[in-house]
Amino acid sequence: MIFTKRMVATTLGLLLAVSAFAKDIVIDVRTPQEFQSGHVEGALNLPHDSIGRDIFKAKVSKDDHVVLYCRSGRRSDLALGTLKGLGFSNVENYGGFEQAQKRLQKP
Repeated sequence: MIFTKRMVATTLGLLLAVSAFAKDIVIDVRTPQEFQSGHVEGALNLPHDSIGRDIFKAKVSKDDHVVLYCRSGRRSDLALGTLKGLGFSNVENYGGFEQAQKRLQKP
């Protein structure tokens, strides 16, 4: 019984430690040209058609809270499916650029 309680306490402690390092990441999945014409402050640019390949290069963890947006929400929805397929569970599609700006309250 004590061994089980220790295991639960240790596991809970490890989960809390990992979540303490999780961060909020905003990703613009439009093309680099679209990104240069304007983007949410602090956003990364990982186009939807290469996000599966480049997400780990950008040092984004599967534990991070990832917010995706594009022009209309269609490409960010495709990117969301790709990331979920890679094991990302805390991913949201904020739709288009203007919607994301409003929801994130960023310029």
